[in-house]
Amino acid sequence: EVQLQACGGGEVQPGGSLRLSCAASGFAFSDYTMSWFRQAPGEKPEWVSSIGRAGGAGIYADSVKGRFTTSRDNAKNTLYLQMDSLKPDDTAVYYCTRQSDFGSRGQGTLVTVSS
Repeated sequence: EVQLQACGGGEVQPGGSLRLSCAASGFAFSDYTMSWFRQAPGEKPEWVSSIGRAGGAGIYADSVKGRFTTSRDNAKNTLYLQMDSLKPDDTAVYYCTRQSDFGSRGQGTLVTVSS
């Protein structure tokens, strides 16, 4: 069974930072591109970033480019999202997914950016 469990969210002030993690199991993690999505209350899901199977530079939505960095540790089957210079518009539930398939998401983690 494919399982993806994101954690690390919380409440932070504008300008702050958070690091999200996503633990993957039930599939060969290193064989898949992985992605982050987010969904704000009442909004459609938004793709945030993706990273290739071997890691390296990710690709990012314009809304987060230069502020967020995605990485992965294939030995630990874990995906990361470092979020810096957070803005109130970044408030959302964040999910990791296999490839760019939002339907593969598991448990998300809530990020709230508020003063």
